[in-house]
Amino acid sequence: MSLSMYLLRRLILAVPLVIGISLVAFLIANLVPTDPMAANLGERAAADPQIVAAFRARWGLDEPLYAQYFTYLRNLLQGDMGTSIRTRRPVLDELLRYMPATIELATAGILVALIIGIPMGVASAVWRNRPIDFVSRILSLIGVSAPVFWLALVALLVFYLRLRILPGPGRLDAVLAAPPNVTGLYTIDSLLARRWDLFSNAVSHLILPAIVLGAFSAGLITRITRSSMLDVLSMEYMTTARAKGLSERTVIIGHGLRNALLPVVTVIGLSYSNLLTGAVLTETIFAWGGIGRFAYDSARSLDFPAIMGVSMLIALVFVITNLIVDMLYYILDPRIHA
Repeated sequence: MSLSMYLLRRLILAVPLVIGISLVAFLIANLVPTDPMAANLGERAAADPQIVAAFRARWGLDEPLYAQYFTYLRNLLQGDMGTSIRTRRPVLDELLRYMPATIELATAGILVALIIGIPMGVASAVWRNRPIDFVSRILSLIGVSAPVFWLALVALLVFYLRLRILPGPGRLDAVLAAPPNVTGLYTIDSLLARRWDLFSNAVSHLILPAIVLGAFSAGLITRITRSSMLDVLSMEYMTTARAKGLSERTVIIGHGLRNALLPVVTVIGLSYSNLLTGAVLTETIFAWGGIGRFAYDSARSLDFPAIMGVSMLIALVFVITNLIVDMLYYILDPRIHA
């Protein structure tokens, strides 16, 4: 089976999944026992029947629930996610506005997780039951167990307030203006503008939230890599490779790690999806204006169109990530296309 046909099959299977997610998210958002009028109109306006009726008609809340869903689904297929009740702007525009900040932070977080997790997992498996193994297992346990908000506050307290070696919340220092908007990623835009001062400042602001956000994924990747490598190291082809006179580095990296990567790739894909869609606490603590902060503000104000938009974005992120993981599986495992 060719790669294009393989991905096409996966894409077709993803369509009913996305529709199902849209239905579940719509029902959850609209069946919550709260009143959006009270959250968006204020107490005095919500007591006026004419204002309430106009508000319901404006946002389609006077229609039956099934009619609201079909209207939303029809608009969604046309690329229209509705208008935010809170900001009065198209939800799609708001998502495109906030998404680059989250992509920048999540990408930095997963890079931190990969740089720490894979080498630690390999070293822990190769030198099993030795000091490096115990240290790796303890650090991975801390990474997957420590609450994000606690880790973020401790990191700010130590590195920002006490040692003053890293900057505090925000994407840039308050005295600096954002670079010209091309991609929305401050690191990339500052490089395109050749503003090296902005680039170094943006990178320094990324370090703490990226470490905090990537800590859980780093611990998970370490544990999965260690477990997978231990299985591979016991295989006969590893002994054969050593018997051929290959260096230990070639045996471990070229033969061992490559065959141990399949479960690791799955974890990396899911971790990156989670970082893209679940950075609410990290973005709030570090004043990082991304999707997580937008989702929090939307949920607090019962902004149903925005909540639905974030839900659909999360679904699309996981679908696209799974497609990429499937493609990597196809490349790494010849049995899939045999």
